[in-house]
Amino acid sequence: MAAGILFTLALGLYVARMEPGLSNLWLYGLHKTCGAMLLALALLRLGWHVGHPPPGPLPGPPAWAMTLARATHRALYALMLAVPLSGWAYASATGLDVLVFGGVRLPAIAPVSEAWEDALHLAHILLTRLMLALILLHVAGALRRALVERDGTLARMTTGRRG
Repeated sequence: MAAGILFTLALGLYVARMEPGLSNLWLYGLHKTCGAMLLALALLRLGWHVGHPPPGPLPGPPAWAMTLARATHRALYALMLAVPLSGWAYASATGLDVLVFGGVRLPAIAPVSEAWEDALHLAHILLTRLMLALILLHVAGALRRALVERDGTLARMTTGRRG
């Protein structure tokens, strides 16, 4: 998920800055396809966690740090849904078909309207920036646990072992 999210964020930044044309239209489709796959994976991940909750945090950090970590995780999960949904809605509001996987048409989830298009584009940008900020906060917290507290949290995150 992390690699997919970072790739899709980078691709989104790239396509947002380029001049659209027939030669690079496929990059927009790739960005939409990645977003659709990440949305599906996030839904699967949330469904999996219902029956298989992740292990609780290792003890040690102060209460404020644990509260911040929980809030960050919840916000990241919410954004794993909100960012691709806002992109899908934004693309729907343009009135163009939303195509993924080279031709699979997704149903429109927003009315075709310039006002909706502008609002959803702004929402997609803001939610993406918030996600990037929370990813940085998450990485900083993981590095703090690994380098300062040396409690094994980063090893648990990267190996998947419950320790």
